[in-house]
This record gives sequence, C-alpha cells and structure tokens, in this order.
Amino acid sequence: MKVTNEKTENSQAFLTIEMEPSELEASLEESYRSLVQRTRVPGFRKGKAPRAILERHIGRESLLDDALNNLVPRAYEQALKEQELEAIAKPQIEITQTEPLLFKAVVPLKPKVKIGDYHSIRVDPEPVEITESNVDAVMEQLRHQHAVWEPVERPVDFGDLVVLDVESSVEDKPFVNQKGAQFQVLHDRSFPVPGFAEQLAGMEKDGEKEFKLEFPSDYPDGELANKEASFKVKVSEIKQEILPELNDDFAKEVGPEFGTLNDLRERASSDLKLRADERARRDFEERVIDAVSDLSEVEFPPVMVEAETNRILNQQFQRGQQELDAYLSGINKTEEELREELRPLATRSVTHSLVLGKVAEEEKFEVGEAEIDTEIENMTQNVNENKDELKKMLNTPQARGSIEQTLLTRKTIQRLIDIAKGENGIKIEKEEEK
Repeated sequence: MKVTNEKTENSQAFLTIEMEPSELEASLEESYRSLVQRTRVPGFRKGKAPRAILERHIGRESLLDDALNNLVPRAYEQALKEQELEAIAKPQIEITQTEPLLFKAVVPLKPKVKIGDYHSIRVDPEPVEITESNVDAVMEQLRHQHAVWEPVERPVDFGDLVVLDVESSVEDKPFVNQKGAQFQVLHDRSFPVPGFAEQLAGMEKDGEKEFKLEFPSDYPDGELANKEASFKVKVSEIKQEILPELNDDFAKEVGPEFGTLNDLRERASSDLKLRADERARRDFEERVIDAVSDLSEVEFPPVMVEAETNRILNQQFQRGQQELDAYLSGINKTEEELREELRPLATRSVTHSLVLGKVAEEEKFEVGEAEIDTEIENMTQNVNENKDELKKMLNTPQARGSIEQTLLTRKTIQRLIDIAKGENGIKIEKEEEK
C-alpha cells in the first residue's frame, strides 16, 4: 500500500491510497470464502462452489464490491496510522480506479483554534426602554382579541369580516372552492392570491362578482407562479369589528386579577420589559462572543458545519422528513437550497462553540458533580408527574455529560460578559502588578 498526503487545508487531509494487486486479490479471496458459505449455487453443495463458478453466478461486480467494502476501510485506518492523523468524523472516500485499486480520502481533522486577547474586549450593553407607545400597542392587540363582530348593512370595507361563497379555477383546474367561507378583508393580503381582498372592497351584501388575478412570479407554490386564476364570489354577510373601550371593565374582562385599567397597563409594561431584557441579554451575549471570535483564528472541517446544519433542521422539524417536505413545498425550495441558507448560521454556531471551548480551556474552568446534581434539581423542581423518571433519565452518563457542557458554556459566557463590561477584577490586578 502506498499513501500520499496531497495536502492539508481547512482542517482536512487529502490522501491518495494505492493498493498492491496482491492486497486486492487477498481481499477478493477473503470475500469469496465468506460469500460461498452464504450462497446457494446450483449443482454444488453449500460452500463447495469454486471461485470462478461463484463469480459467474453472482457476478464479478458483486464479489468486487464485497471485497472493496472490506478492504477500503482497513486500508484507510492503516493510512491514518502511517500518516499519524486523527480523524474526528467519517471521511469522504472516492474509488477512482480498481486496477490497480486507487482511492482518495478526505479526512476531517481536529479543529484549530488560536484565541485572541479576549481580556481586551469591551462591549456596551444596549439600553432597554419600554415606552408608552409600546404599551399602547399591546392594549390595541388585546382590544382586537376581545372584539365582537356585528353585521352591517353597507359595502365591504377594509378590516371587515365577510362571509362568502367562492368558486375558482386555474387553467380549468379547481383552485379554491368553498361555501360560507369567512375572510377578513385586509390591505396587501396575499391569500389566496395578492389582490383578492382589494376585489372584495366595495361589494354589497348578496352581491356577486367575477374577476381574474395573476399569481406573482415569486408565489410560494411554484407551480402556480405567473398563472391566472378565475374567481366567482358572492358575499352573503358583512361584519364590522367592534372594539371594546379601554376602561376598568375591559381590564377585568381580560383577567380577574386586574382591578383597573392601570393594573393591566402595568402588567403589560412589566411583561414587555421582561421580554425586552431577555432579548437584550441574548443579543449582548452574541455580540460578546462575536467580539472574541473576531480576535481569534478558527479553522475546522466542513463536516462540522454539515453536522450543525443537521442539528438545526432536526430541531426545527422534530416530526421528521414529512414535516420538512411540507415546509419546503410551502416555500418552493429544495432541501439543498434550505441547507445552503442555513450554512452561514451553522458556521457561526460552530465557530462560537469552538471559541468558547478554547476560552474555557484557557480559564481552566471545570464543572463538578455537585453542580450537575444542583442543575438537575433545578430542572425538575416544577415537575409534578413522572418526576423520578425524568431524574433517572437526566442522570444517565450521556445526559449528565450534556448538562456538564451546558454549565461549562454558561460559566465561560459569564466570564466573557464580565470582561466585556470591564468587571474583570483579576485582569486589572495583573495589570497593576506589572
């Protein structure tokens, strides 16, 4: 066997491995001895057919495939030892020829992280401010949630809720056909086709109308893009939204815990502040980690980005491929196009993870068993049903390892936040000593 390391870049080694004819022949003979024991060949007892007869019976390609499936992984592992390489994931292998056997392997290697002077980073938190207009917007949302719809005797206006019968087709094929459908007439509404709501505006009760609309070129369902839909509609009822007045009675209707409108506004303001603080906290953490990443040199194999892309997809589509396919159909994209869109996010995530891991190493952070136990208690303290089963599951080695990593990351991020805010007392003392 001859191994050539063509190059090493992006934390990948590119190997070319050439096997001696005798090595391939030995693997073919090994496959023959294995396959002949499992294959019934007419005219021969099981395991007694000569190799030439077996090859004719199953085909030389089948014998060769079996031999390669055994030989290539062994040769690859031997090549790694010879080149003193440590792979972190499965390689990409391409067999380029079989006589003599020659294959190429792209070997994903351990990432390289050269951390910058993260003690020097300074990041200012963005101030969080909740204005009266923010609270007013929440009040308006609540009014709409508690509104009533009353029939009116006037033409359809934007904002109305209409009950209508719809008949439609696209190229003589049924499209939307429904009786008694409820539809809120809103400006720039894209369902079922952009411009549909505008056609309803001004119609009278019991009025009928026929019209045609063209689907835009970027319509989510690509099969309908640029096609024309024919509609026939009849409005049977027009309803107007009646919003409740903002007063103490409205507050009590929203919830019995609110005695006055002022109580409701204070709760809305408090909830907005909590959500805004959480968004600001996450944003600040991301900017701090970005600042450290910008100071660092990080190199890792593409396979790590693919793995992170898979993790993101699995997290977003927990019900599996069927849910993903339905989503892709809705946005008129292929899975590869979606993956391409996710790669920058996945690349950033991998970079952040590696940088945080290196900082934790530099800071010599550790997580003790007692800390993991405390975290498990915190995770289960509000669980009433199957609490013991959940604790048992969280105490498996794999789960405890995941919790340990989460706590380690949390410690590291907090350390960087303290530095970014200028609250790094240890660093200041070292500078004073100098």
